Amino acid sequence: MTQTGNPIRPTTPEAIGLAKGLLRTARHGAIAVLDPATGRPLASRVAVATDIDGTPLILVSGLAAHTPGLLAHPASSLLLGEPGKGDPLAHPRITIHCEAEKVAPTAPDYARIRRRYLNHNPKGSLYVDLGDFSFFRLKVESASLNGGFGKAFNLRREDLLCAKDASERFADGEQEAIDALNRKDRDTVPRILQTLLKVASVNDRGKVIGLDPDGMDIALGDTVLRHGFSSAFDSPSLMVKTLTKWENKAP
Repeated sequence: MTQTGNPIRPTTPEAIGLAKGLLRTARHGAIAVLDPATGRPLASRVAVATDIDGTPLILVSGLAAHTPGLLAHPASSLLLGEPGKGDPLAHPRITIHCEAEKVAPTAPDYARIRRRYLNHNPKGSLYVDLGDFSFFRLKVESASLNGGFGKAFNLRREDLLCAKDASERFADGEQEAIDALNRKDRDTVPRILQTLLKVASVNDRGKVIGLDPDGMDIALGDTVLRHGFSSAFDSPSLMVKTLTKWENKAP
């Protein structure tokens, strides 16, 4: 009998960076739940955003088939990753193992969750305030990353999420920092796109839609790009100051 080695690779910084990129840039994914009526698995497409620490956020209708499943059996999985040209199985994807938790409109973090979700998915403004729609946070337990053929990794919660204290420090000043970076009299975002993200031609200036201790998310049309930093920032204001200095020194 032919024996094969362990297909799971040791976790590397590159694998963690890839996983965070898939998580932070996704605007939709497939959620898998148990149907409470039949006990069978049920998968459905959902729009996705993240909280500051990286916890996935979804906005769902009470009329959707997957919502009763989330309420009855919070254990769920979220598949993220866009297939590109050629074999779809050759492209990176990540399955996040979660516990779903409904967010009440009276929750202290509801306003932040709503703001970050709509920054990431502006079209959600059409139905976010309808009575049958609710936010759920998908609390990360672990994840399975497939970076392509022969590139499988098992990731821990800590590999995907920012530290709690650092994320809390970002909460108050994030939107102010986003607005500062997106000012039309600044070239910060176009320079980041061209210099750091290697976007060859920038017809669209791009727009910062999210900041966190580990990096920043930029919307470029229908695509979201992420720039991760080599070391975490303590505050959004420090991130803006650092990027301003970099912009002023850039040729």
